[in-house]
Amino acid sequence: MTEQTRFNLCNKVHLLATGFGSGLAPVSPGTFGTLAAVPIYLMFVYAPEWALWLLTLVTCLVGPYICGKAADDIGVHDHKSIVWDEFAGFFLTMCFVPFSWLNLFLGFALFRFFDIIKPWPISYLDKHVHGGLGIMIDDIVAGLMAGALLYISQPYL
Repeated sequence: MTEQTRFNLCNKVHLLATGFGSGLAPVSPGTFGTLAAVPIYLMFVYAPEWALWLLTLVTCLVGPYICGKAADDIGVHDHKSIVWDEFAGFFLTMCFVPFSWLNLFLGFALFRFFDIIKPWPISYLDKHVHGGLGIMIDDIVAGLMAGALLYISQPYL
């Protein structure tokens, strides 16, 4: 049995951890996980601003449990199919700017860039923080960095 087949999508924690199954994509699961977060983000674009912040806060707060539990269940720390952290990082990126299709595209690209390249301090956190928080923290910081860059670029867009 492969590692991916050990995820049970009937298990609510596994379903969330894998981004509703998007993280089970055979290539680029983090990108597919981030893509799966886009429709959820789009449901919040016309809601009050605080609603997206609340979604992001809840995603970040429950993330260490969801990611840690799924990782423990399959016996692999930060398995590539665990993409709940991508949801949190992408939502965080998008909290900093108003909705536009350009901001959505740039936010997606910037978040994926920081998540893949992992510049300092993301790389440090990725290597030194363990457990569910360790799975989440690098994407949260990537989201903060992407969101900050997107925010400061707004006058030029």
